[in-house]
Formats: sequence, C-alpha cells, structure tokens
Amino acid sequence: MKKCMTFVAAMALLGGSAVAHAADTKVGVLMDITGPIASFIPPLQNAANLAVKQVNDQGGLLDGKAVAIYGDTTGSSQGAVDAAQKLANVENVPIVMGALMSGTTIAAAEAVFIPSGIVQISPTATSPAMTDMKDNDLVYRIVPSDNFQGQVLAQMVLDEGIDKVAVTYVNNDYGVGIGQTFMDAYKKAGGEIVAEVKHEEKKNSYRSELATLAKGGADQLVVIAYAGDSGGKIVKQSIEGGLFTNFIGTDGLRDELLIKDVGADALKTSFFSSPTSPADNPAQKTLHDAFNAEYGSGADKAFVDQTYDATFLTLLAIEKAGTADRTAMAAALRDVASAPGEKVGPGEWAKAKALLKDGKDIDYDGAGGSYDFDANGDVSGLIGKFVVDGDTYKQIAIFQ
Repeated sequence: MKKCMTFVAAMALLGGSAVAHAADTKVGVLMDITGPIASFIPPLQNAANLAVKQVNDQGGLLDGKAVAIYGDTTGSSQGAVDAAQKLANVENVPIVMGALMSGTTIAAAEAVFIPSGIVQISPTATSPAMTDMKDNDLVYRIVPSDNFQGQVLAQMVLDEGIDKVAVTYVNNDYGVGIGQTFMDAYKKAGGEIVAEVKHEEKKNSYRSELATLAKGGADQLVVIAYAGDSGGKIVKQSIEGGLFTNFIGTDGLRDELLIKDVGADALKTSFFSSPTSPADNPAQKTLHDAFNAEYGSGADKAFVDQTYDATFLTLLAIEKAGTADRTAMAAALRDVASAPGEKVGPGEWAKAKALLKDGKDIDYDGAGGSYDFDANGDVSGLIGKFVVDGDTYKQIAIFQ
C-alpha cells in the first residue's frame, strides 16, 4: 500500500512550497488535519492527492504542474484563520479546497478568503449559515445544507416509528444548524422532543447534561456532534451510566473512531444520517477503482467522493480560466461544474484539458454526483442512512 501522502503534499504540510517551479500552479487545500475530526482525514488527504496526481500525470495544469499546498485548521476557528492567512498571503494561492468542518470553513472565509477575493469550495461543510453569507460569490460547497439533512433525519426517525426523543447538539455552527432544523421538522411532523440540551465542546464530562436528557423518559438520544470530541464522549458516558443505549446521529458521529471507542455491539440499534453519493453511479466506481489501485483501500470512507470532486473542480476551474488570477475563479468554477457542456468525470483530466483548449464547454459529473451551484453556491444532494456493520458503517437507504 502506498503512503497516505504524496511527496508534494507532505512537503507542503511542512511549508515546502519551494517545490513549486516558476510554471507550476499552487492550489490551496485547507483541512482539519488535527482536532475533532482527525480520524476522518487520512483517506481525504489521499483523495485530494489523487486528484492532483492525475492532473500531473495527464498533461499538468496550465503550463506546468499542480502543487497542493496544505493548511491545517487544527479544528479551531483561530487555527483556520491562521492557516488561511498563510495560504492567501504567503503562498498566494488562487483558489482553495476546504475546509471540512462548518466552523473552520466559515471562519476562514469571513476573516481571510472573502476579503482576499479567493474562491473556497468545501466538500463537507453543511451549516445553513453559509447559504446567506455576504461572500461576493466566493464560497461554495458540494454537499447539501443541514436544513436538508435535518429534515431528512426527522423523516428517518419517524419512519422507524420513533415518536419521542431526547436531543443534544454541540454549540457551534454545525450543531446548532442541524439541531434546530431537525427539531423543528420532527415536531412539525408529530414527534415529541422530551428534553433538549445544547452542550459545549471539549468538556471531560457530560454526565450532568445526560442526567437532564434522561429525565424525559425517551429511549432514543439524538446526538449532533463530532465523534472525536463531545459526541463520542456523550455516547460513551451514556452507555457507562446506563442512561441511553439507542443513539441517532449525523455525519459528525458517523466516524469509525466511535465504533473503536464503544464497540460495534453497543451501537447495533443506532443509525446515522450523512450526505452521500447516488446509487449505481459509474463515476463513483471509476474513482473508487483508481483510489484503491493507488492506495490499496479506503475508497469507501466517508467524504472521499466529495473531497476528490471538490479538488478536481478547483483544478478544472484554473484550467478553464487559463490563468491563476483569483478574480477569474468563480465564473470558471460555475462553468466547469454546470451544464451545458461535454460530460467529464473523475480521472478524465486529459479529456477535459483538450476540450478546454479547443474552447469547448465541459460539465463535470463526479463520484458524489453532479454539482449545479445555485446563486448562493449551494447544491442539492442526497442523504444516506447508515448503520454499524462490523468495524465500519453500511448504507441501507438513500433519501432525496
């Protein structure tokens, strides 16, 4: 199996932008490499690196090579701002893929990328707050807003015949956004929220919050938080205290770290929602085959499809623009992502480059689906229902 990171990406993480030559073009990759979602990151780095490798193996970017310049948000708002400032002001990247968490994506956008005029495309940030940002058409994402996921989660819960739940959600952009949407949709459809607790991150104990949640008498606890932080602790402490044994989570909790921490048997009655890819999508198979050929395994991990697609789209935008001028990126991104145009899929860089050179329009349809951005830089999408299956998660339904 090849190492998780290519030489170029590894050097970039160490500040090695000197590997870029005069004709090379840098692209920013902002990830939450350390912090609460660190366990998600290795296959996502591989996905971004694969996109860059395919570009360089098939003719390169513009007149040279694509060079991925990584920044680590550390999973915090200040870390996101610091990393974004380096990408914008030191590395002078024209476009950025990332970040992943909603809070770090928003922090980087508001403090750095919007003022600097840099397009940013997130593969995973879902906060509804992004929709109405005053972003000068610079902030995009390729997963649906939590306004959609919250509504779908309410439907999932009611479809299971569960008409009474307790709810806890983390006090950040991600948790508040999906938590409020879920509760509103669930109650409107006839469900009862017997207890609701908005909790803070990075605490050692959530036993007092759990005691409050358990008083309502619900058998099911909805947990909207990250498994690497408060979400995982809440599930574990719930089980240890005998307070809840049935959990309902969103994509932040659909983390294999949770299975490692509490065991698959403890999660056999739980289920989780997460943005997903279309069923029987040939483009997904193309990516997964290439990914596993390159890295040995991991193509099925959460958000691999979206991270690859977002990275490939940033590179297509630069090629379409014919320049690394920041001001040309937004229009170019919209052009390559949307109809009309000749279809281009994962790994088809040489085809895309030739079509663009001939002045033809292209329309990228990725492993995660097609991405037709609306006026706010949002897309429609699909939400999957997942259950624990051994040491990983298995999708059992798709909602749209």
